[in-house]
Amino acid sequence: MATALFITTTDLKKNSIIDGNVDIDKFIQFIKIAQEIHIRNYLGSKLYDKISSDIIADTLTGNYLSLVDTFVKPMLIHFAMVEYLPFSAFQIKNGGIYKHTSENSETATKVEVDFLVDKQRNFCEYYTQRFLDYICNNSTLFPEYTENISGDVYPDKDTNYQSWVL
Repeated sequence: MATALFITTTDLKKNSIIDGNVDIDKFIQFIKIAQEIHIRNYLGSKLYDKISSDIIADTLTGNYLSLVDTFVKPMLIHFAMVEYLPFSAFQIKNGGIYKHTSENSETATKVEVDFLVDKQRNFCEYYTQRFLDYICNNSTLFPEYTENISGDVYPDKDTNYQSWVL
C-alpha cells in the first residue's frame, strides 16, 4: 500500500525554519518517519488508516479534513522537525559522512541543535494537547478512534515526552 503523507513538503517549508530552497530529498523521509511513529501513535491504527486511505483516494472531506487541517498537520510539521533537525547538517556519500559548511555562515553546535529540537518538542506538545482535547470531546465524529483491536496501535492520550528515569 502506498504511503500517503498527511502534509506536503510545502506545508513543512512554509511552517518551519526550513528554507524554501532546501532539496525535498533531504527531509521528506523525516515527514514519513514522524507520521508513522508519532501521528499513528496519537491517532491509533484505525483512524490513521482511514485518513491515509481517504488521502490516497482524494476523498478526505468534512470532519476528517477539518481534523487533519486543524490538528494533525501542525502536529506533524513539528514532529517532522524534531526528527529532521539532528540530521540536517549531514550527508552520506561514497566517501563517507560529511557535514555541510558554508563560506559565509557558521555551523550550529550540538547544543544549539538540541535547543531547536527542544523548542520543536514544545510545539509538538502544545499541538498534540490541542488534538487530544478535541478528539476526546468529539470522538463520536471519528468512530475509528475507538475501534482499535488486538494488533492495532491504540491511541496514546498522553503528551509527556520526557525520558524514562530508572
